[in-house]
Amino acid sequence: MARIDVEELPYEEYSNRQLATIPLAVLSIALLVVLGAWLLTGTPVSLGIDFTGGTELEFETTDSAAEIRSNFEAIGVDSLRTTGTGNTWLLETQSTDDQQLRATAREAGYEIERFNSRAAAFGGETQVQALLGVGLAFLGMSVLVALMFRTLIPSVAVVVSAFSDMVIPLALMNLFGIDLSLGTVAALLMIIGYSVDSDILLNNHILKRHGGFYESSFRAMRTGVSMTLTSIAAMTTMFVVSSPWVLGIPLLPDVALVLVFGLSADLMNTYLLNMSLLRWYKYEGIAR
Repeated sequence: MARIDVEELPYEEYSNRQLATIPLAVLSIALLVVLGAWLLTGTPVSLGIDFTGGTELEFETTDSAAEIRSNFEAIGVDSLRTTGTGNTWLLETQSTDDQQLRATAREAGYEIERFNSRAAAFGGETQVQALLGVGLAFLGMSVLVALMFRTLIPSVAVVVSAFSDMVIPLALMNLFGIDLSLGTVAALLMIIGYSVDSDILLNNHILKRHGGFYESSFRAMRTGVSMTLTSIAAMTTMFVVSSPWVLGIPLLPDVALVLVFGLSADLMNTYLLNMSLLRWYKYEGIAR
């Protein structure tokens, strides 16, 4: 596979404070959005039925979205979207009353193709397990980074970048109305792994290889930026293809979009925030 050409950036023209200002400002805004959502709803991001309990109802009809919502008004519709296969719709509701849902669909003349219900108790248990999984993944990543570099600033740079790579997608999920589901949790876990990979690549080139700081940085960027841009292009393609306007594959558009958010944030955090911390460590900090 051909590598994307990356131009050498004039880092010498900017101070460490200038490099860190943009990613830290974006992180601060993202934290405010997440905190605001937490205060308003009790959760940092809206929860899907995987965690709250509820029902997915897939059916076929020629009715419009407004007509469908009107028919299910008494039950409550949390999400409604086409699946891209003919006149098939996917409805999500927090109601678990199977009989009422089926009766409402039959009265409206809808042909039910799939019915999936999840109890609230099971959803709450899944929520705890998902949060525990993300927490353990982040903790394990932090310990691994500390053991690899055995120095404070490079380790902190990787951990802070990974933290920001997670918080920014969470904030954007609130703004774009994307619910937290098992699929988006998996996307967040992938973002942790990807963030650590790109940051360790940069740290290794600067701290453990021969050559000047800027020469080593550019070598790392040629690989890291190419890798990240390729992944963003792949996830963007997956989002478009699986969107309701094309194939209408449930869950995949949300997963792809969250990964695009995280990968884009990783570009900024790795080559601005992490770079500024490493340069400070190399020239002004303990390594001096």
